[in-house]
Amino acid sequence: MYGEGHPYSAPLTGTGTEAATAQLTVSELQDFHQTWFKPNNATLIVVGDTTAEEILPRIRAAFAGWNRGSLPAREVPTVPLRAGTSVYLLDKPGAEQSVIFAAHLAPPKANRDERGIEILNALLGGKFTSRLNLNLRENKHWTYGARTELLDARHQRLFFAVAPVQTDKTADAIREIRQELTAVIGPRPPEATEVAETVKQTALELAGRWETRDAVAGSLAELVRFDFPDNYFATYATSVQTQTVDTVTRAARVLVQPDRLVWVVVGDRAKIETGLRELGYGPVELLDADGAPGARVVSERLRVQSGGEWSSR
Repeated sequence: MYGEGHPYSAPLTGTGTEAATAQLTVSELQDFHQTWFKPNNATLIVVGDTTAEEILPRIRAAFAGWNRGSLPAREVPTVPLRAGTSVYLLDKPGAEQSVIFAAHLAPPKANRDERGIEILNALLGGKFTSRLNLNLRENKHWTYGARTELLDARHQRLFFAVAPVQTDKTADAIREIRQELTAVIGPRPPEATEVAETVKQTALELAGRWETRDAVAGSLAELVRFDFPDNYFATYATSVQTQTVDTVTRAARVLVQPDRLVWVVVGDRAKIETGLRELGYGPVELLDADGAPGARVVSERLRVQSGGEWSSR
């Protein structure tokens, strides 16, 4: 999605690749720690039964020996969206279902249309009664669940739809996903009833958002991470409740780019490849288990022995 060498170009697991992890050395970890772990590159958030007057002297004493230092400049370049669609296939022979992942890059979390984008994402694929889930699960019965997600980031973030579907409906499900993404910015824009229902649900969920100390700390960390104003959450409910069909429709046009999607499908190549090619979304490129180009069979790389018999995961 981001391209080689981009700071965000890493597996979503956060664990890296097998090859990169195997090559790590102690000195590299030490260098990373010395480069980035500095008080002027950190924010300490404290939530609990205490006060600033009580906790600050203890914090100062605990961190007195931690010295400020220079930090390297960090460049996070903007990545242009793809000119068209791309299709990748990761072969897993014998898989009982296919997992479909369709993604493109989206604006950073801190943008003027974010409340509308949140409502749009929820009604499109972010809740059980979303368009995508009602279509693929409730109407078609091809999946236990289909959804869309936005991963928060300070810079361009990932917007994606994901659906595990029965193998023989892989290509059909891809058509339906694309149809839903296309419809929301075209023939079937957000409707007044679904916008109103989603706004109400989003606002009511706020009542349980800060029930734990961890939840409060997480929200404070959000203020820091995205440089939001201190009153961000104090005004959040109002900004949600003022969303309309017009604002959510505009957000849809900002967010959704169905003709620039990257499709990644994991499944039994022998059963689904022909259907993927017949979609006409572009050449089907083969990937190995690490996402590198190639037709290496996933189950051969990941085979494990269990109970004396070979099985693939």
